[in-house]
Amino acid sequence: MLIIAGLGNPGAKYAGNRHNIGFMAVDAIHRRHSFSPWSKKFRGEIAEGELGGEKVLLIKPQTYMNLSGEAISEAMRFYKLQPADLVAIYDELDLSPGKARLKTGGGHGGHNGIRSLDAHCGKEYRRLRLGIGHPGTKEMVQNHVLGDFAKADRDWLEPLLETLADNAEMLVRNEDSQLMNKIALALGGKAEEEKPRKEGKDREKKPAGQSHIRQARSSNQPKLPATGPMAEMLKKMFGNKGE
Repeated sequence: MLIIAGLGNPGAKYAGNRHNIGFMAVDAIHRRHSFSPWSKKFRGEIAEGELGGEKVLLIKPQTYMNLSGEAISEAMRFYKLQPADLVAIYDELDLSPGKARLKTGGGHGGHNGIRSLDAHCGKEYRRLRLGIGHPGTKEMVQNHVLGDFAKADRDWLEPLLETLADNAEMLVRNEDSQLMNKIALALGGKAEEEKPRKEGKDREKKPAGQSHIRQARSSNQPKLPATGPMAEMLKKMFGNKGE
């Protein structure tokens, strides 16, 4: 079983906040796939369903952002799940609007919701960070994250949430890099090159470099005597290369 947790603050007052993009993401997944109606449990709103043939629990903690881990840890204990069975979706100031990053483990980066998850759920869970951009100065951060998305933000917000919902099964299949590429392409960006391809290019370059070294060594190699005492001594040391 997989828990997909969206982080945010409960209530109509916060519904359109940038800080609530995690709630928006799980709402989009809920709309797109066959999940049960939202119900109240584990101090949160939950919905059960399937993605890619695996049971999935969507959860939106209703404890307010700073105590998100308390609600999610209750669900994890009830279903006897480990951190690897959790995906947390939340806002990221240090990513440009519309950018997404997905990785396992890491630090909380000053995000109080993630700080709470780390404390109550362990750290080795998957973290899907959705960029909301930085306002520019530290003093403006609180108003930025607790401010509503602007109308202009719909140009990237809707494609981001729709693409995530359309491809939510990739979260179940651990196809993290493929999902990130889907989102990047949907937002008009370029798919990131996979590491194996990059390593392949490096491997192609190495033989050429070694070849040049060998050529330099062979061209600078001094001529060895073919006869005489020195030639006999070299034969004893290295053998006769002609044999």
